[in-house]
Amino acid sequence: MCTQIKPMIAIEARHITKTYVVDQRVLKVLEDISLKVATGEFLVVTGTSGSGKTTLLTLLSGLDRPSSGQVFIDQQEITHASEDDMAPLRNNIIGFVFQSFYLIPSMTALENIMFPAQLRNDADAMARAQELLARVRLEDRADNLPSQLSGGEKQRVALCRAMINKPKILFADEPTGNLDSKNGERVLHQLVDLKNEYGATLVLVTHNPSISEAADRVLTLKDGRIEVQPS
Repeated sequence: MCTQIKPMIAIEARHITKTYVVDQRVLKVLEDISLKVATGEFLVVTGTSGSGKTTLLTLLSGLDRPSSGQVFIDQQEITHASEDDMAPLRNNIIGFVFQSFYLIPSMTALENIMFPAQLRNDADAMARAQELLARVRLEDRADNLPSQLSGGEKQRVALCRAMINKPKILFADEPTGNLDSKNGERVLHQLVDLKNEYGATLVLVTHNPSISEAADRVLTLKDGRIEVQPS
C-alpha cells in the first residue's frame, strides 16, 4: 500500500480578518481567510479592485498584522512578531517584488541587487549579483542608475534583488502592472524560472488572467472572502 506524503507548508493563514477604522466606521477588508501554501507552490491571488488581494499579501508576508487570526511562515508564527523578530525572516527567507520597483535612485543596477546580500556581509554578493544580471540579460546595464533604465529593465533588476539571498518564499504584488505586455511576459517568465531554480514558493497578486494560467493554483477574492469556485 502506497502512503501519500503530505506536502510541506511554507505559508499558513488561520481565520485571519483585517479591519480598519475610517471616519469612525469599521471597514472590514478581509474576513475569516484560511489557507495553506505548499513549499514550492506558485499561488496566484486574483480578484477585482478592492477585493482585498494586496491586503492579504501584506498579511501573509508580515508587512502588516491581521486584526484577528494567525499567520505562519516556514512554520514560525509571525502574527505578533516584532520588527526585530521579522528582520531575520526578511533577510534569509522572504523576497519581495513590487509593482513600483522601489530601486534606490543613487545606486547602480548592480549595487541595487547586491544591497540585501551586503546587509548579511556576504562575500559573494557581487559575483551573485553579476550572475543574476546575466540571467535576465542585463549585464550591459550593471553600471546604469535606475533613471537610465526602462520600466522592464527596472523590474528585472528588482527581481534580481529579490532573489539575491535565495529566498524560500517570494511575494510579488502586481509585478507586471506597470509594464507593457511584451515586457510583462518577459518578467513573468524570468520570475517563474528563478522561482523554479531555487525551489522557492511564490505568492503573486495580479488581475492579469494570462498570469493566472501559469500558476499551480489560483485563489480568487471577492469582497474580502475567498470565492468558492463551482465544481
